[in-house]
Amino acid sequence: MSSAHVPSPAAPRPVDAGTPLDRAIQRLEEIVDQETAALRTRATIDLKEFNNRKSQGLLDLNKALRVIDNVAADRGIATRLGQLRAKLDINRAVLKMHLEAVREISTIVADTIRDADSDGTYSQSISMAGYRA
Repeated sequence: MSSAHVPSPAAPRPVDAGTPLDRAIQRLEEIVDQETAALRTRATIDLKEFNNRKSQGLLDLNKALRVIDNVAADRGIATRLGQLRAKLDINRAVLKMHLEAVREISTIVADTIRDADSDGTYSQSISMAGYRA
């Protein structure tokens, strides 16, 4: 009889740090963490570059997942993917807030330019009064 300890099937098995799947998850987590931190600190970043890196990371993750027989049954993988999903959810919320701020600023700038270009000749109140007559 062997004295080696066999882990319980109910306990999550850690993903091997050397597997392509674990490397793909780790890279994606790092990219997402970097982008989220940069957005939170209002650092100047290249969003297109981050988008490209995340897209490549997702492609790598999909390739790594294809060789796994039963991802749903592997609790270690499911746990890691759940952690990645949580980071992606946070990243999405921070990106949404960033985009809403950009949209608000662009509206203010557009309104300011429109107001500066207008000499008042065709203002909203004058044109509306003309239609009522």
